[in-house]
This record gives sequence, structure tokens and C-alpha cells, in this order.
Amino acid sequence: MKEVIAIVRINMMNQTKQALTDCGVDAFFAHEAQGRGKGFVNPMVLEGAREGYEEAASLLGAKGQLYPKRMVTAVVPDKKVKEVVEAIIGVNRTGKAGDGKIFVVPLADAVRVRTGEKGSRAIA
Repeated sequence: MKEVIAIVRINMMNQTKQALTDCGVDAFFAHEAQGRGKGFVNPMVLEGAREGYEEAASLLGAKGQLYPKRMVTAVVPDKKVKEVVEAIIGVNRTGKAGDGKIFVVPLADAVRVRTGEKGSRAIA
């Protein structure tokens, strides 16, 4: 089993939820997040701002800020990972910077608290 973590634009959240449901993933977690990709900031300007140069800090302007996003997490069986990742990409890809990221992380185990079921039975 794997944990699929997707960072998506706020305005794509409804489409992302629908895409997950359409591929059979009804249980997932979503919460607010903030961040930015490395493409939004010139690393030399960022370093100058860290060192206290006011000119560099003023150049950062709005590009130095964090952008609101949504983080969606779903635990899925190994055989479903490709389908889930493709579904998320399918509704979130615009071809522009800021479309998001997807991380796939292996999980050692899962336990359903109510019944004590473990492993794939806990997420079924």
C-alpha cells in the first residue's frame, strides 16, 4: 500500500475530489497548505534577501510569498497507485507553473481503529 500526497491549486479541489471518487478512492484527507515552487524565485535574489540586502528583499516582492494550495492525501493499494496519480494529473495539468506536485510514499502498515484490521484490509 502507498500514500499518495497531492498538492493542488485551490480552484481544482472539486475536480480532484471527483477524480479520486471516479477511480474508486472515496476515503482521503484534504487540508489547507501554503508553499511555492522553486521556479517562482531567483535563488540569487533569495540569497541576497537572506543576507539582509534590502534591494534583494524588495525585488522579491510578491514572488517571495507563499501561495495557498490544498494538500490531498489518500492511502491506496499498490495496484491502484498509477490510476490515482493519472487521475490527479488529468484534472490538474494546465501546463503552467503551479499545477502542483504528487508524492508517492510506501507505507509499512495501516490499522483500522474500530475493528483492529491491518494492512490492505484496513483501507478497503
